[in-house]
This record gives sequence, C-alpha cells and structure tokens, in this order.
Amino acid sequence: MDLERILFTQGFGSRRQCRALVADGRVSIAGLPCTNAATDIASDALPSFEFQVDGTEWRYREKAYLALNKPPGYECSREPQHHLSVFHLIPPQLTERGVQCVGRLDQDTTGLLLLSDDGAFVHAFTSPKRKVPKVYLATTRHPLDDAQLSALRNGVFLHGESQPVAAVSAEQRDERQLELSVLEGKYHQVKRMVAAAGNRVENLHRERIGGLALSDELAEGQWRWLDDADLAMLRQG
Repeated sequence: MDLERILFTQGFGSRRQCRALVADGRVSIAGLPCTNAATDIASDALPSFEFQVDGTEWRYREKAYLALNKPPGYECSREPQHHLSVFHLIPPQLTERGVQCVGRLDQDTTGLLLLSDDGAFVHAFTSPKRKVPKVYLATTRHPLDDAQLSALRNGVFLHGESQPVAAVSAEQRDERQLELSVLEGKYHQVKRMVAAAGNRVENLHRERIGGLALSDELAEGQWRWLDDADLAMLRQG
C-alpha cells in the first residue's frame, strides 16, 4: 500500500490532501521526512508500520478501537443539541475515518465509552441479542434498602415495556451507592429502573463493559487505543 493511501485510510483527509501533506515534508518515516507519496509499504509490514505527521507519532491500524473516559456535559453525537460532542475529545483524524460511538451515554453520565469504525464490532456490542453486561455505579438521591435491591434483581416494569426488566446484579456499595449490571441498552435504562424501584439516580458512571473495566489511569476526557487483549476481555462478559 502506498503512503498516500495509508494516510487516506487513517483519516488524514482526501487523497489530494494526503499527497499535499507528503509533498510539504510533513510526513516522516523512522524519523526521516518522506516526500514521495507513492512510497510503498509491504502488506506484511503494515500491522507494525509507524509514521509521523507534523511530529506526532501514528501507527497504521486497519480498524480503530478506542476506549474513552467520558466526562459529564458531552453528548454522544456528531451533531449535539445542547452540549459539546464527545468527538471533540478525540483527534479529528479518527472522526474523519468514521469512528462512531458503540452505544451511547447520556450527557450527564460518565465513564467507559467505546468508539470504533468497525461496523461489525459496533453492531455486536449494541445488539440486544449479544447481551453484553454493562456495569454502572449509581449514586441515588435517597438511601437504598433491601426492597429496592430486590425489585431491581427480580425485575421492574418500565413505561412502554410489556415485560419486566431485571438487572443481572444489584449490589449496595454504600448508603446511596448502587452497583448495577444490565444486559440491555434501553433508553435511560438504569435511571428508569432505579426510579421504578422507588428511588432516583443523581449521578451515573459506567465502570465496565463485558470483562473490560475502565482503567484508573485513564483520566476524564482521555482516550486510548484498545489492543487485542482488551478486545478479548470485552468478549469475556
């Protein structure tokens, strides 16, 4: 694959813009400027191929898989209505190559958010049939009690649903802190479930998806690439 196409697939603009990047000496390979857009990179070298654009290090990735620690006040939309978009938190090259949110978090909900440009991956982790557990930490307005926990575990009726919706698990961490694991991704599901059980969510944070937990080292608003080990943990459930 030639350098121009590599830059194009990695989100650095149109083919013409990528040629211009190279011609202007803004692209380097192994620390040396490369001004030939037709420079060919062997297919077997692509998985570990690294390059620099304007001094920033990049590695070729056929598909992008990201974890973002979403802060409050951001919408999971490219066209937000009332707040900034989470896409403001990642490099524009990733947005350019078509990265999208894998499911959504409300603007006031924080925590683990996945993003990818792999359509099959996005579908697999948003499809109700996949039943990927998602673990949330909810801070409630009122103290929790056994009746509320029991209701969440056994199932509560949500408006518009014909069947009760039950949590995989509901554990009390503190007087007003609830760890809740759910399989579905219904609209405002956790907030609606807690309300149906007789309480109210004041703050909501997603800690884990499948077997992948949000790292303490990833600060609010920061993102990182997911590697093969991370993807395997996601599928552990």
